Amino acid sequence: MATQFRNEMLKTLDLPDVYEDLSGIVRSELKLIATALSERAAERLFLTPRQTQHLKRQLYNRLAHSINETMAPLTVERQ
Repeated sequence: MATQFRNEMLKTLDLPDVYEDLSGIVRSELKLIATALSERAAERLFLTPRQTQHLKRQLYNRLAHSINETMAPLTVERQ
């Protein structure tokens, strides 16, 4: 199970080209949200550092996936 935590990579944020200038801001905000939520969970649920890191990565990846999936159809070519 430990290898699963170590091998888990962060998803890339793939915004359409017209939103590319926002990628850095959105990526930073996603990291901030994932960190804040995972740290609060760690405090309240007494998570181990490994569990906290896993939760943080999982939150970031799911948020990034949701944004990628939602924004993909919003390209200039499809409007």
